[in-house]
Amino acid sequence: MEKEDEVIMYSEKMMEHFRHPKNMGEIENPDGVGTVGNPICVLPETDIISNPNTIPIYKLNVGDKALSHDGKYHNVTRKFRRNYSAFVIKIKNRLGTTTLTPEHLIYSFKVPKSHTYCYNRNKRKLFKYASWWHSADLEKKDIVIYPIPTDVKDIEYIKINLEKSKYDFRSIDVPKRIKVNKNFMRFVGYFLAEGSTRVQKRKTYTTLTFNINEDGYVKDVVNLVKTMFGLSAKIEKKKKRKTINILIYNVHITRFLINLFGNKAEEKTIPEFMMFLPIKKQAELIKGLWYGDGYIDKKRLRASYSTVSKQLSQQMKTLLLRQKIIPSVYEEKARNSKGVKHKKAYRIYVLETPSLKKLSSILGIDFNFKSKSPCNAWIDKNLLFVPITKTEKQEYSGPVHNLEVDASHSYTTNSLLIHNCGDLMSIYIKVKDNRLEDIKFKTFGCAAAIATSSMITEMAKGKTVDEALKINRNNVADALDGLPPIKMHCSNLAADALHAAIKDYLSKKGKNEKS
Repeated sequence: MEKEDEVIMYSEKMMEHFRHPKNMGEIENPDGVGTVGNPICVLPETDIISNPNTIPIYKLNVGDKALSHDGKYHNVTRKFRRNYSAFVIKIKNRLGTTTLTPEHLIYSFKVPKSHTYCYNRNKRKLFKYASWWHSADLEKKDIVIYPIPTDVKDIEYIKINLEKSKYDFRSIDVPKRIKVNKNFMRFVGYFLAEGSTRVQKRKTYTTLTFNINEDGYVKDVVNLVKTMFGLSAKIEKKKKRKTINILIYNVHITRFLINLFGNKAEEKTIPEFMMFLPIKKQAELIKGLWYGDGYIDKKRLRASYSTVSKQLSQQMKTLLLRQKIIPSVYEEKARNSKGVKHKKAYRIYVLETPSLKKLSSILGIDFNFKSKSPCNAWIDKNLLFVPITKTEKQEYSGPVHNLEVDASHSYTTNSLLIHNCGDLMSIYIKVKDNRLEDIKFKTFGCAAAIATSSMITEMAKGKTVDEALKINRNNVADALDGLPPIKMHCSNLAADALHAAIKDYLSKKGKNEKS
């Protein structure tokens, strides 16, 4: 994708028409009216990548942030909701599934069906044709483009609240602040994967539970607790359950962990500041998480990580992408197996050899990759390129939602990067002696939509009906000294609105003449 300034910067002429639009308003008793638009939306439960959490679009608020095409988080400035009854497009890839209205624009490119493009090296050459495609135009094997967050904000220390209750005479003091280094981040990973907390009046403590054969991880955690907090953890073996419990009896540490990461396993989440840390620190977080809830299968050449926390699974996806590791994300339904109830879980696989090599390096696992696994996705310049695995057209009736995102005009779902520009444009004309004597517009949309509306009214005013019908999208863009590719559809919309107004006039004229 173009750099941010290339995407959102406009020509001086376009900005002039945006700031000071010509012919804005309505004409009383117009001879013709043309209204066009792409009221684009997604379903209410669509997950939007915010920070630090993934939030269903219907729960997102103005002021929240959404990940945009530039790899940065921008403010949501407006929300839209409407009722919709027609077909929608369900698009699936290895990151998940998003369902959209047919006109919704997705950053992507089409892949020819020629055998030549079965290979990534040839698909990569198609990036120069990347643009905003309507969801209805995309098919299986076409490539969608997904942004990887780029901001880095390092912090050196984090404070621990040492406030005691009135009758607390037993709790041991710990350091007032903890260094946010690789050791701390690895401990955080262990806790998110294997930790639980218990808060009682007389006994508040933290437990980390490992398999009885995971002595190395147990020793690592015990050493980390001693080094960071100055505490001696208790080790408790449960031979019947084949587990080892590490018990940290300290009210301050337990509250500290609850405040940062949540309490229940399905609600665990990584705090916002950790999602911006340098990738070397985040690598230690991945290490602790994977040691606890993941594995690498050397024979089948794949790695897997599982969690019951939806938020944690999406955050792990982001952490891996920042390491240039390509994940596949799957949802496993709740089930009963051999009398044991399993909660709904989220599994992440790492399958391609380049990604497996990076992950194994982080985990300190050394093995030879004698064969290469097939690779159908790639990362380049903080963008993930991933093929569509399935598209499906289905009927839908109910509420749909859209967002206005400050500056970037794009936002990211769990699996797609989509444009938020749903322009609605009306053009009103007054015709005298076969010429457009007056023309005005009303537009609900972005800066480019307003500017193209203004420009086309200036271009059409005074022209004959036939001359006005010949004005096309390229004429409008050229008159504004060009538009960024991301906004070319706006010029198309302006031309369509003008043509619709003229056709409305001709239709009325024909009816009047007949009568």
